Amino acid sequence: MTSARFRMKICADVWSTKRKAPNVADLGLEATLRPPYSSAMPYRWSETQDTQALTLWPHQSMTANGFATFIGGTALMLLMPLLAVLGSPVLWVLLLFLIAAMWAIWYAIMRNKADRQIAEELTLAGDSVHLAHRPARGPIKEWTANPYWVRVALHADGPVENYLTLKGGDREVEIGAFLTPEERADLYNDLVRAFASAR
Repeated sequence: MTSARFRMKICADVWSTKRKAPNVADLGLEATLRPPYSSAMPYRWSETQDTQALTLWPHQSMTANGFATFIGGTALMLLMPLLAVLGSPVLWVLLLFLIAAMWAIWYAIMRNKADRQIAEELTLAGDSVHLAHRPARGPIKEWTANPYWVRVALHADGPVENYLTLKGGDREVEIGAFLTPEERADLYNDLVRAFASAR
């Protein structure tokens, strides 16, 4: 009898361990995530008592440390050929070209970073859903609908692979344009669950 109880306790412990949700603190996120609980995705779900919110952003492949390392390494490689012309008037001519090249590289990286300062925010609250697209430049684009009538669609034959849209009322809007096709497919599943729970 004791052995049977022991086996039942082990089975219960294993079952509770398998069903345990991941610790949000361990993921490094401040808000509660919905499935698939992945901090690697460029979007995040957060929840309050009456609201579900989704924030999306494009990938930023170069970090601040990466930028500093790249600029420093590039400057070092460009300066090395100048050692051969030290003490020569040619040094100053080459130096001007190298400074111009470094400025062009820096400007191109910073412009690309500024162009990717994009975010989308989807808020589900009661009988209202609100989507705000915040571009790098220009006015914010907004869309509002009743979540009960919203339909989430993933178009295989759209302008891009896995074209993801929300349709409510007489408007259909795109969401997650800056995500990869695989990420849009994952986001589609999350949105379907979110709207189903909001109805």
